[in-house]
Amino acid sequence: MTRLALPGLIFLLLICLTPSAEETDQTRARAERIAVAMDKKLLAGQVLLTGLDGNGTLPDAMRSMLRDISPGGVMLFRMNLNMSKDRIPGFLKTVSDLAAVPGGAAPVIPPFMAVDHEGGIVHRFGAGVEKLPPPFSYWEMKDGKDRALMAIEEDAFRSGKEIRALGISMNLAPVAESLNAENEAFLEDRSYGPDAAFVEAAACAFIRGMSAAGVACVVKHFPGNSGADPHKTASTLRDDRKNLEKKIEPFAGVIWKEHPAGVMVSHVIVNAWDAGVNASRSRAVVSVWLRENLGFSGLILGDDFSMGAISAAGLSEEEAVVEALNAGVDMVMTWPRSLGRVHRAILQALDDGRLTRKRLEEAAAHIIYEKIRCGLVE
Repeated sequence: MTRLALPGLIFLLLICLTPSAEETDQTRARAERIAVAMDKKLLAGQVLLTGLDGNGTLPDAMRSMLRDISPGGVMLFRMNLNMSKDRIPGFLKTVSDLAAVPGGAAPVIPPFMAVDHEGGIVHRFGAGVEKLPPPFSYWEMKDGKDRALMAIEEDAFRSGKEIRALGISMNLAPVAESLNAENEAFLEDRSYGPDAAFVEAAACAFIRGMSAAGVACVVKHFPGNSGADPHKTASTLRDDRKNLEKKIEPFAGVIWKEHPAGVMVSHVIVNAWDAGVNASRSRAVVSVWLRENLGFSGLILGDDFSMGAISAAGLSEEEAVVEALNAGVDMVMTWPRSLGRVHRAILQALDDGRLTRKRLEEAAAHIIYEKIRCGLVE
């Protein structure tokens, strides 16, 4: 009997797991029904991806916020996961149970448990959990690009199985930006290299491996980064639309070929599409360019709204989040220190008409659909 190579096994797994068009439509309809049945407080919670206070145990205030707001996702960092590997599953289950939308007439809706698991310098776990190679190292492999792509898929599948067993259901990776002179100071070894075709193929391979292991991937950071670090200050892409279309070719290919669970939109300003406005707040970038032109039907996630690129625009986190949701972003990143304020701001925007319930239902339905796909919802 001939033993299939690991990529062949992954391919068979994906074929078996790929739903038909009818099943997809049914799942989307179910997600929409669940969202429509939610009250406004639960809807406002579902669109939040929050950081976490606590490492092994949770402060009382964090427990109360998780239980009261039921955020749609929790993002985890080294400060939360710096413990022995065998303690992680129990801790994450506690967090997930606290944040889950309770059952009743509707099913229990757990949060996504998310982590940046890119490899290289971006590794959130302590000892005992595999650290993936830097993405750029695959570009540098000497035994050919086909072998490099095979290695990416194998590594992602193996590592995906490991983190899924720990309770991680979402990976905020891969980076699908090609490395260039403008962004290399910010991205360092987080890109798969300077060749757009290889970056696209590498990101696709990474997603296939993670997806076969049951981990939803969020491709980032659409539509790219400039040399400025958006954590600290405003960042601007000054290319014309023709050059921008070349830059986002890896994103377009990944969306078309792999249908990732999510795409993360950065806070970069794209003057050719919406002068002076962060991409994450721009209807032109989010709803027209990404959703309509590129045909992306999954979850659109906005990057961290506490970044300097947002404050440089003269906006509070709460104001920017409401603008982002109106622009077409489905899920927004926030932190424990602002979780309550952002949740209240969304509810206030609903009450005073700056944000419609229909838009919030649409956003929540995208999130719930991906949770069903990922096996989180019964």
